[in-house]
Order: sequence, then C-alpha cells, then structure tokens
Amino acid sequence: MPRLIWLPVRGSVLLLFCILYEVNSVRQCLQRRPHTVLREQTQRSVDVKEERGRGKGRGKGKEKPKDRAAKVHFDWRDALDLEGQLTEDEIMIRDSFRTYCQEKLMPRIIMANRNEVFHREIVSEMGEMGVLGPTIKGYGCAGTSYVAYGLIAREVERVDSGYRSVMSVQSSLVMHPINAYGTEEQKHKYLPKLASGEILGCFGLTEPNHGSDPGSMETRAKYNPSSRTYTLTGSKTWITNSPVADIAVVWAKCDDGKIRGFILERGMKGLSTPKIEGKFSLRASATGMIVMDEVEVPEENLLPKVSGLGGPFGCLNNARYGIAWGALGAAEFCFHAARQYTLDRIQFGVPLARNQLMQKKMADMLTEITIGLQSCLQLGRLIDAKKAAPDMISMLKRNSCGKALDIARQARDMLGGNGIADEYHVIRHVMNLEAVNTYEGTHDIHALILGRAITGLQAFTVDK
Repeated sequence: MPRLIWLPVRGSVLLLFCILYEVNSVRQCLQRRPHTVLREQTQRSVDVKEERGRGKGRGKGKEKPKDRAAKVHFDWRDALDLEGQLTEDEIMIRDSFRTYCQEKLMPRIIMANRNEVFHREIVSEMGEMGVLGPTIKGYGCAGTSYVAYGLIAREVERVDSGYRSVMSVQSSLVMHPINAYGTEEQKHKYLPKLASGEILGCFGLTEPNHGSDPGSMETRAKYNPSSRTYTLTGSKTWITNSPVADIAVVWAKCDDGKIRGFILERGMKGLSTPKIEGKFSLRASATGMIVMDEVEVPEENLLPKVSGLGGPFGCLNNARYGIAWGALGAAEFCFHAARQYTLDRIQFGVPLARNQLMQKKMADMLTEITIGLQSCLQLGRLIDAKKAAPDMISMLKRNSCGKALDIARQARDMLGGNGIADEYHVIRHVMNLEAVNTYEGTHDIHALILGRAITGLQAFTVDK
C-alpha cells in the first residue's frame, strides 16, 4: 500500500491521487475477513525473516541454532514454588523445627496416641527451640514473622494435631492475650516462663451449654471492693492443656454484663481441672475442664486492656491462622503416605498408583494442598503488614480444615485395610482432623461469618 509522501511538484494532482489510492486500499483491506488479513501479515513477516536469515547466512556457512530457553521443571513436591517465596530466616526456622519434629516427636506419637499420654517435656523442648509465642517481641520470645509461625504450625501438625494444639494454645490463646491485653507486670511475670516452656497455660471460653455462642456464657465474676478481688464461679469444658496447666486465661461475665479476661493460677482455692477421658481425637494432648467454685482472683490478675467478646475472639483469630497452616501439614503427610503406598503396592501385576482413579485422587490432593498453602502464605504476609481482616482468617481456617479432612479420608481409603492401622499414621490424622474441623469455630460457623461479610446480614440468631 503506497504511503502519503509530500513530493516537491507543482499542483495538487499527484498528492490527491496518493490520498485517494491510500483510502481505497484501506477500504479493501477492511472488507476482507480479519483472519485472512492476519494470515497474510503473518506470512509476510515469516517471508521477511527467512529472507533476512538467508542474507545473514551468505558466505558464513550454516548458521548455529539459537539457544533455547531452559525448560522449567514441575516439582510436584512444591508445585507453585512456596520455597522461593520465603525469606532465608523463615526457611531456617522451618528447617530446624522440621528436624526436631521428625527426630523427636515422630518416634513418640504412636504410643502416645495409643495410650492417650501427653509428654509434658515436649513443651520445654519447644521452648528451647524458641517456637512458643514466636511472633511476640521481647519477654524471651523470638519475634518472628507470622509466616514463620505458620510454617512452625505446619511442621508440628505434619506429625500430630494434638502436639500442634498444645503449641497453639500456649502461643495464641495464653501468651497472646497476656501480651495484647495485659499490664507490663503481667507480661514480665508470665511471658518469659511461658516462652521457655517452664510453665504451661490453657484457655477457658467454651462451656458445657455454650460452644458456638460464647456471649451467653454462664461463668460469672463478682467484684469484691473490700478485698479488691473477683470471685469466679462456673465451668469451662473441652479445654486443651487444662489437666496439666499451671495457669489459665479464663473469660467470665462481670456484674455489668461485660466479658473480661482473668489469669488464674493452679493452687487457687476452689479451682480444679478434671481430665476428659475416652476421647478418640487429639489423644496425644491433655484435654479437660476448668471448674471454678468461688475462686478468689486478685484484681491484678484481670486483663485490663480489653472487654467484651473482642478479647477472646482476638485470641481465637490468632490461633485460627496457625490452624489454617497446621491442617495442611497433616494433609501433606496423608498425601505423601498415600502416594508412596500406592507406588509400592502391586495389584493385578502393576503398582496401584498406575490406576487412573488413584492418580485422579492424588491430583486433587496436590491441587488443594498447593492452593491452600499459597493462600496461607498470602494471609501471613497480610497479617505481618497489618492488612488482614478477621474474615480472611475464617475463610482459610474453614478451607484448610475441610480440605485436609477430605484428603485424610481419601488417603485412608487408598491404603485399603492398612488405612486403619495406626502404624501408617493416616487414621490418626483422620480422627484428629475431625476435632480440628470443629474447634475454634466449626465449619458451619465460619460459613456464617463469611456469609455475613458477603451479604451484610446476621445469620447467627433469628429475631423472635
């Protein structure tokens, strides 16, 4: 197609001819079908490149082929390169704690689960590792990122959810409220000992008649002006660590109807912590009740910087974040166990893993775990940047726990009859994840939290 060029000639006849020819050529081009034009343009481009190539090759012999880009290898063990998104410190913390978990916790877990035994020394070992209350700065704590905390939770739950529960309660439900809502005196008194594992804590919110509805709690705290004490009466149930805990952060309703937090110490008159027997989940951790029969608590044991449900919910959100990571650690173990088992198991003359159904199940497992880990990483970065909303945590706690339970059940099925033998560990993860899917906000409660965020409508209660 000729271009419009200014020529130094007299008159405008030549210029007008060029304009008319140009417009007519454009009209003819547009009237042709687009894919025809594109094909012609592409072919012309190829012809030009070939001509240039022939020109370059004249007199120079055969041209060497251009170096091709290196093929990117898909590593199913880290399908979306989580490793490449972590800092050196986060990798170092993760690797050192993984070694501890595999060398020290894994050999204990089968017998601990069978006999329903909690090894108290584990808390001291974790304290030496610096993984208790790791995100707190000062007071003997490590001051890590929230991403590092998530990686820690993932590694310990890869072994057992009961061990992760012990760590989560100590870090998120006991140390966090003391650090966030307590006085400097309380922080200096309790946090260093909690961080080292010298003392163990528990968290009292759930009651026999009030689980998902903590605002209706019956535990009462009556203030005594003359003695400057509070008298606590009531009971809490399904409390991780309570039978062996040295202190308890307990939430009670005061005379004015406001919910406040208190630090109770073992040995206070009227305080007892009976163990719940016969549970078939989280058997490697101790679970019990907190019974308060007119327990006198000094005023200085009140957490002064918070009132209302925002206090316990702030603790729960902190713990739910760790659960989101931890549940995926359990899912990873089950996925890897199922993969190896089906590769080793020969049926009909071939490895069971050759079966299309088995490969489909493993593809689903890998996809859910990979997407879940990337989501947890992003949430951790948002928390570190102070840009995370509680609804985000609800979404991932719900997703991770639900997906992990599904993966564990599928893995158990893939192991056939061996799937119910505790030496393969998968059935233990199934039983544990049933509880993890329920505590700190059930699957359905988190759905209602998200539904409220989506619609702006409260679905927890119905107006009478």
